[in-house]
Amino acid sequence: MLVGVVGPSGAGKDTLLDGARAALAGAPGIRFVRRAITRPAEAGGEDHLPMTRDAFEAARDAGAFALWWDAHGLLYGIPADVEPAIARGEVMVANLSRGVLEEAARRLPTLVVEITAPPEVLAARLSARGREDAADIAARLARQATLPEGIPVRRVMNDGSVAEGIARLVALLREVAA
Repeated sequence: MLVGVVGPSGAGKDTLLDGARAALAGAPGIRFVRRAITRPAEAGGEDHLPMTRDAFEAARDAGAFALWWDAHGLLYGIPADVEPAIARGEVMVANLSRGVLEEAARRLPTLVVEITAPPEVLAARLSARGREDAADIAARLARQATLPEGIPVRRVMNDGSVAEGIARLVALLREVAA
């Protein structure tokens, strides 16, 4: 199945995904998907396949992506090789946008894993980043998107240490793959 990982800003989704990827390296039946993104590799963030917009659009048009979406001025793609892997019984873990979940569930057996934290924890983490003022953070937290109906969802509460959050995500992924 496809395990689509989502979460609000400040939930620690990337940190937990990186930790789970390291903890589960070589685990049978679980693979972490490397996304294609129209962002240079040196821009930081997750390990991704950097592509120009033109190259991405050509790859998309040629069927290179099982799923793709546009967010924050960038294009994101999940490679088409997830489909045969899922057909073989593998669990494919992918960092997804909430906006592509319905399409994912229409096309593939999908479980959503929402990494989240209480609002006060999210607000503190966003404040520590120093990119937004208190009013912007409050507005961001107020507009958190809901998850689509009818898709199974499991939640990982990331309100403790990084190690605790990673352990929770790893345990859930091992359970799903069992």
